[in-house]
Amino acid sequence: MTYNNFKYINLKLAMQLSSRPTYTSEKAERLEARLSREQKELIQHAADLLGRSLTDFVINSLQEEAKKIIREHEIITLTARESKNFVNSLLNPPEPNVALNKAVKRYNSFIVDEE
Repeated sequence: MTYNNFKYINLKLAMQLSSRPTYTSEKAERLEARLSREQKELIQHAADLLGRSLTDFVINSLQEEAKKIIREHEIITLTARESKNFVNSLLNPPEPNVALNKAVKRYNSFIVDEE
């Protein structure tokens, strides 16, 4: 009887394991870095304080820093006054001056007409 129960438990466990969803990861890229012991200990300590794994902490921190840098370089933040001046300049551009006309002619001399 013990043998039968043992067999049943193993069969039940096998069925549970086979019915678990399989997780496929889209994460195929790797990133490697060399760092000092002090750097690793500092980063590990920060990850521990947040209750996260070192890998999760590093990936999340890098991703957030990358987003921040991209925002700083690609998004212009204007005050209300600066916004009004910008829109006004677009809607009412000044007449081209001599320097601008000269720059346009110089630029056009470098452009090859493909027609």
